[in-house]
Amino acid sequence: MASTPRIPKTELTGFSGRLVKIFTRRMLGAVPEPVEVMWHNPTVVKDMSALGRKTMKWKHVDPNLKSFAHMTVASLIGCSWCLDFGYFHAHNEGLDEAKAREVPRWRDSDVFTPLERDVMEYAEAMSQTPPTVTDELVAALLKQLGAPGVVELTSVIAFANMSSRGNVALGIEAQGFAASCELRPLAQRSGDVASFA
Repeated sequence: MASTPRIPKTELTGFSGRLVKIFTRRMLGAVPEPVEVMWHNPTVVKDMSALGRKTMKWKHVDPNLKSFAHMTVASLIGCSWCLDFGYFHAHNEGLDEAKAREVPRWRDSDVFTPLERDVMEYAEAMSQTPPTVTDELVAALLKQLGAPGVVELTSVIAFANMSSRGNVALGIEAQGFAASCELRPLAQRSGDVASFA
């Protein structure tokens, strides 16, 4: 479970705060810790949440691919909250849970298709500093997803970087969403990053 974030959580106040509490508890069973920490500036929370909801509505890329891309970013950056919520989201949205569990160790797993591997490689390449995206990787994705799909995927990965890096910087960790669905422990990332379970 989560440790203490670097900025203390605050009460969600006002009409908007009450609505957010009601909505998130109804949808998720709890108020997400990033919301409680970031509510010190409700405008930022509202704007980032609106952007996040919009990314979920884009339709050029399969939802599983977008989920794998976001979780790849979270795994690389070390955002345990994003991984925890990613598994919960996969479960609730009927996405491929078995594959979602393998995202942190996708390079060693044999469950992914070539397209899924390209998507996760792209997510990692975009998330490096500096980015390590190659012309060949983008060309392969263009061939498989088309230009609208690559633009969408790129934007999903950019949003995942923004939210994952923000959570890590603020000290926000896993909240137990995956455990609430009785999902088995999370896979470990290959290499030097420990389990986020």
